[in-house]
Amino acid sequence: MALSYQNEIDKAIEVLNNGGTIIYPTDTIWGIGCDATNPKAVEKIYNIKQRTDSKSLIILIDEEKKLHDYVNTIPEMAWELIDISTSPLTIIYEKAMKLAPNLIPADGSIAIRITKDPFCRELIKKFKKPITSTSANISGEKSPSNYSEIDESFLKQADYVVNLRRNEKGNAKASSIIKIFENGQFELIRK
Repeated sequence: MALSYQNEIDKAIEVLNNGGTIIYPTDTIWGIGCDATNPKAVEKIYNIKQRTDSKSLIILIDEEKKLHDYVNTIPEMAWELIDISTSPLTIIYEKAMKLAPNLIPADGSIAIRITKDPFCRELIKKFKKPITSTSANISGEKSPSNYSEIDESFLKQADYVVNLRRNEKGNAKASSIIKIFENGQFELIRK
């Protein structure tokens, strides 16, 4: 791993540990995130995005086994989807736990993606907690498909902007989202 890569992880962790916000590359589009267990940090994200806290944020974890830390019951269908998914998939689970209360909507659910992005995986592994991930834009505006599309004024509101992959072009897109209920039923939220 290159030194600058490791430096970026260390800087991001320092900011996250201090309740700050980061703008960072993910396995989908660039996101803004914070410590998913810190209510004050989560509040900062809602304020920066100008978003109501009734609309939950996605959280990222680095490996499947950590699902048990943040979700009370994991339906069998979720494991099957995780196994067969070839593109980024966010699953909404019922009965979230051990997360910032203002991250969990009234129905008690939480949207979780097990990231496959090497930077995100390493960051979360070393941080030892999940991080929020929501598009790096004001709520309701077009999501940036790469770093160059993030509004300059938005960048200035974050406590740190990760200095990796900023020159990448391409047409990154948000993950698919499916909500799975404990009874095995499901609802496709975003394809």
